[in-house]
Amino acid sequence: MAEPNTVIHPTSVVDPGAELGAEAHVWHFCHVMAGARIGARSMLGQGCFVGRGVRIGSGVRVQNHVSLFEGVELEDDVFVGPGVVFTNVVNPRASIPKKSEFRRTLVRRGATIGANATILPGVVLGEYSFVGAGAVVCDDVTDHALVVGVPARASGFVSRHGERLEFRDGLAACPVTDERYALTGNGVRLIDARTEPGA
Repeated sequence: MAEPNTVIHPTSVVDPGAELGAEAHVWHFCHVMAGARIGARSMLGQGCFVGRGVRIGSGVRVQNHVSLFEGVELEDDVFVGPGVVFTNVVNPRASIPKKSEFRRTLVRRGATIGANATILPGVVLGEYSFVGAGAVVCDDVTDHALVVGVPARASGFVSRHGERLEFRDGLAACPVTDERYALTGNGVRLIDARTEPGA
């Protein structure tokens, strides 16, 4: 079922029972399975796969050659770079059925995942977190955290605009928007929102 103004390239397959929100775009050679839901204004780049039951929020950008397998959920305004890999089973074997062991992977609102990163099953990427290109994420990532490397490790914090935050006495400002953030025992918290993300 497709809402008005959706764009589905003729080389792509959208199975009956999949849901596409208004102004969603599905580009060349994609496959969206039945039961998947893609929100308004979201975009799938060339060669993407969206598995059964996958949830994609509004305003999401999934770049070329990304497979979103069953168990993956992307909240609103998530960016997924080209070649990102999601998995949903910890210890797969070709000869042993493990569909009952699929784990949920949740990418929260506004998060960015850089090109060719790998996201292991069952993790949560926090709001506005940023996963560097090529990182391998094995554990949950807190809101606004920047993680890089193999395995991924914390390397700082970023604003909603994606800019690195430099904290002094527990406070930081986004160098682009001047939004203010506090570093607490529970992570980073926005304390003065000057703009809406993307404004």
